[in-house]
Formats: sequence, structure tokens, C-alpha cells
Amino acid sequence: MAISFKVNHPITTDQFIGLLESSTLGERRPTHDRECMEGVVSNSNLVVSAWDGDLLVGIARSVTDFHYACYLSDLAVHQSYQRSGIGKRLQSLTQEQLGPLCKLILIAAPAANSYYGQLGYTHNDRCWVLDAGVSIGN
Repeated sequence: MAISFKVNHPITTDQFIGLLESSTLGERRPTHDRECMEGVVSNSNLVVSAWDGDLLVGIARSVTDFHYACYLSDLAVHQSYQRSGIGKRLQSLTQEQLGPLCKLILIAAPAANSYYGQLGYTHNDRCWVLDAGVSIGN
């Protein structure tokens, strides 16, 4: 398996949805909402991808200022390619794009919660989420 890694290489919405659906992350993303998925792909400003030929097999999709904070929104690896180091490499390459003081921040999927501590991430219990449709102060 010769996997190639690319930074900000064009990815179609269909490729992105296909990868999410072939990983466990598809369960927690609105893959049925094409408009949302198109926006997710087109508005990310740092995307590191893994390819087996023309097949997208991994992605680290982030929104960042490159200097202080990088929110790693999606880390997904095709189930057939998991446990081969692709996820670690995607994160490492993401870090390489960032300034020396920039933090990598993510919300772990339940099944991957224990994975990140092994890589050096620290747990932070101060995360807050305001769901869509909930008004501030109500």
C-alpha cells in the first residue's frame, strides 16, 4: 500500500462523503445534507488528505488561524486502512503547517476518546457546545 499525503489538494464533496461513510465518523456527520457537506469542504482552510491512488482514504480537515488555534474538525480514515499509521501522519502533517505556538484542538468521537491521550493530547473539560437552533441566553 503506497499512500500519498497531500496538503490542500482539491477534494470533491462526493469523495468527502464517501470517506466519512466508510469510516466511523459518518455516523456523526450530516452526510445526507449535500449543501452542508459542500460548505464543510469548501470552507475548510487546512485539509491534509491521504490517497491510495485516486481513492481518498484519510482526511484531517481543519479551520485555523495558523498562529494560535487550529480546530481539527474531522479526522477520518477509511475502515480498511485504519491502524496503519495514516491518522497519526495526517495529524503530524497538519501540525507541520502551523506556527510554533499554534494549538491543535479537537472534539473526540466517543470511540476514539482514549486514542488522543496516547498521542500527547491533554484532556480539557472546558469545552462547550451551543447546538444549532438554540438561541443565546434562552
